Amino acid sequence: MTTTPLPLGDPDVDATIGAELAAIEERLIEMAQYNEPLIEQASEHLIAAGGKRMRPALVLLTSLLGKGVDDRVRQAALATELTHLATLYHDDVMDSAPLRRGAPSAHEVWGNTMAILTGDLLFARASRLVSELGPVAVRIQADAFERLVLGQMHETLGPREGQDPIEHYLGVLADKTGSLIAAAARYGTYFSGADEQVQDAAVAYGEKVGVAFQLADDVIDLSADTATTGKTPGTDLREGVATMPVLLLQARGEGLDAEGRTILTALEGDLSDDDALDEVVQRLRAHEVTEEVRVLARRWAADAVADLEPVADSTARRALETFATLLVDRLA
Repeated sequence: MTTTPLPLGDPDVDATIGAELAAIEERLIEMAQYNEPLIEQASEHLIAAGGKRMRPALVLLTSLLGKGVDDRVRQAALATELTHLATLYHDDVMDSAPLRRGAPSAHEVWGNTMAILTGDLLFARASRLVSELGPVAVRIQADAFERLVLGQMHETLGPREGQDPIEHYLGVLADKTGSLIAAAARYGTYFSGADEQVQDAAVAYGEKVGVAFQLADDVIDLSADTATTGKTPGTDLREGVATMPVLLLQARGEGLDAEGRTILTALEGDLSDDDALDEVVQRLRAHEVTEEVRVLARRWAADAVADLEPVADSTARRALETFATLLVDRLA
């Protein structure tokens, strides 16, 4: 029996979501097919590398708060994952990330231009699917897409003068990750006919789950190896992106301990050498700020669950509570 990659505490829910995700996996491969072999190879590259399929899982799962999964829910789930995959092609170019899901990033194989265009192609495919679902779906997609782009722009530009860097970073996470996860929750509840209060609760939940997920990733990037994450540890640090552990160090100012100052000095140096990068990753992993980020991720997950308070108790709601917990329990 196919089950969801994230066991949600109810065998029937696990079986339903697992079977639906297996069907979506097949549809993803179909959506990457083109007449030109090179384009098809590039389009299939990240699909073949696998993934958590968290976003389509959430579309499917939130539909259980209404009338359940139907063809519109399935199509929205497929479009959501295609949109996410498209962003990964672009993100890896911007981050100069050598690996994605354990495989060489598309830009490492085919170059930046081909990687960007492949992402655009998947966006186009996702947009076509969404257009077939009607104007409400188009608006959900457009709003999420705008926030995805703005989140990347704000990350690139950095905080405005006088803006708290930590608040700025949380806003970037909400836009770059929370927006599409919130859209997934909107799709699932809207197309399953859930009432508006339930829709709004699920969307608020999705937004915060997205932030919790990315905060957890900030820790995992320091504490896991390439074989576990499929990515090179410390990629963001190498590219000069200040993730939450670094921001917490910087926020301590004159109260920063000697080890913290050593880490910040190292981050200002040349991290192109793998040994230098590994040393600073290990130092940051051992510093207490990394544990603070663990706590913060769990707090965001708990706040996400609290947003489900207007939703009546059900196996679906309890599965959503488990879903949020599992995303940050990867930190254990």
